Amino acid sequence: MKKAMLIYNPSSGREEASQFKDRAIEVLTNLGYEVMEKETQKQDDATHFAKLACERKMDFLLAMGGDGTISEVVNGLAEQENRPLFSFVPLGTVNDFARALGIPLEPDIAIEALKMTNTEQVDVGRIGDKYFVNVVAIGDIASKVADTPVEQKTRYGSMAYLVAGAKALLSNEEVKMTIEHDQGTWKGTSILVLVALTNSVGGFEDLVNSAKINDGKLHVFIIKQAGFTSIARMGAKVMLGTLGKDEGVETFKTERLHIDSNRTLFCNVDGDQGDCTPLDIQVLPKHLNMLLPKKI
Repeated sequence: MKKAMLIYNPSSGREEASQFKDRAIEVLTNLGYEVMEKETQKQDDATHFAKLACERKMDFLLAMGGDGTISEVVNGLAEQENRPLFSFVPLGTVNDFARALGIPLEPDIAIEALKMTNTEQVDVGRIGDKYFVNVVAIGDIASKVADTPVEQKTRYGSMAYLVAGAKALLSNEEVKMTIEHDQGTWKGTSILVLVALTNSVGGFEDLVNSAKINDGKLHVFIIKQAGFTSIARMGAKVMLGTLGKDEGVETFKTERLHIDSNRTLFCNVDGDQGDCTPLDIQVLPKHLNMLLPKKI
């Protein structure tokens, strides 16, 4: 019999995991899997369990949780030799990775979608010794957006990030940066650098509309201008998915990056605090094999 592991975070979202867990196990069992359950209790449990799934050569790994839980699972899978087929049921407040992959945001529908047989190989990013699947943000603003209260994220979703980001940008000072990439070196002042793997950032599904889940590229946005006029203009373009065309933004695609700055900057990796500058970032093309809903 095929073997599957279910990793679930009981506190994700509105503590919905226990509500949907039994149905997920039922679906997996009907698909011919013997299911091992693993409930997370503390930080990094999901990473540990994902590594265990690889060590035991599980055929399938299903995670249930928010972006933080999914990020932990990916960090457990990424360095392992025997990586199982992977999918997840989103239970968070923004669920950027699910949006990018086309996984239904309604947990019950996402569970039913496990019955499909479409698989896709998906890119993963590496920053230092950590892995990410969505976005890295570098700059003082990253810490302020990361500190957005959970209550605001739950109530307002992506708009909570936009408001927090706008407030931070208005008060931010530009920082001198040097960014080495495949096409050369960029030098200048910036208030924020975004390095995206997918089209969805902060709940805005068209922010990086050129990004594909397996194009083998890092999509880089350098935000160069601060001030009310610039932020108002950029905010409108964030909503329209045309940020890369703004005069205060420089954008390019690359497979590798080295970022340095004249003072230490905070790094936000898929919503969690990461290493500080200087940073090395690269893409691992088609690194995860994922079960996803069929493309229409």
